[in-house]
Amino acid sequence: LSPGAKMGCFTFIKVMMILFNLAIFLSGGTLLGVGIWVKVDGESFLKIFGALSSSILQVVNVAYLLIVLGAILLVIGFLGCYGAQKESKCLLMMFFSVVLIIFIAEVAAAVVALVYTGLAETLLTGLVTPALKEKYGVDKTFTEIWNVTMTEVHCCGLNNYTDFNNSYFYETHNSYPRQCCNMQLPCNSTLAAETAVEGCFKQILEEIRTNAGVAGGVAAGIGALEIAAMAVSMYLYCKLDEK
Repeated sequence: LSPGAKMGCFTFIKVMMILFNLAIFLSGGTLLGVGIWVKVDGESFLKIFGALSSSILQVVNVAYLLIVLGAILLVIGFLGCYGAQKESKCLLMMFFSVVLIIFIAEVAAAVVALVYTGLAETLLTGLVTPALKEKYGVDKTFTEIWNVTMTEVHCCGLNNYTDFNNSYFYETHNSYPRQCCNMQLPCNSTLAAETAVEGCFKQILEEIRTNAGVAGGVAAGIGALEIAAMAVSMYLYCKLDEK
């Protein structure tokens, strides 16, 4: 290619890098703003988006998740956009490093999820089951989350109805949640054993496996974008030495 063509290619890639990372920066700012709003004024958030928003996760957890994701996107967007605009090798290398760390973390998380599913179930059982015994029927938000989850997924507890043995709910109502007996009442141990409703962990895991193709496609798409972003940033970094 002639010097003019090379310069035109460099300029085009630089502009695309700026626009792409500007979109990431604005998205991060939006997520950060929403996260702060949910953290500060969660009640208004719930009034606008309805009760379903509270049944997905506890508001405080949603807020922290949005804040963390927003902050990460802000950093990535700023490094990529400003680094390309100012043609700063330092910022471009920082952008490359941050995206590389995120990419490695995602690959590691995927490997752990595939290899250590049993370990994840053990850890969740150790954390969630005690919470079910203590908070289900006591904490309104916690109870609503589990009621919606068990109803929509058609599951009972994390493992099965035995998660509610010796729980506050069972001792108070002398019954398991009705979802453990296919919505039949009274839901005693005999009926719960007969209906044999599976635990939510197994049901959700089965749902993930059923939609593994979609999840894998989304993950592959995100990974491809991250690889492309790293390749472009490294291209700009190397070309700056030739200018």
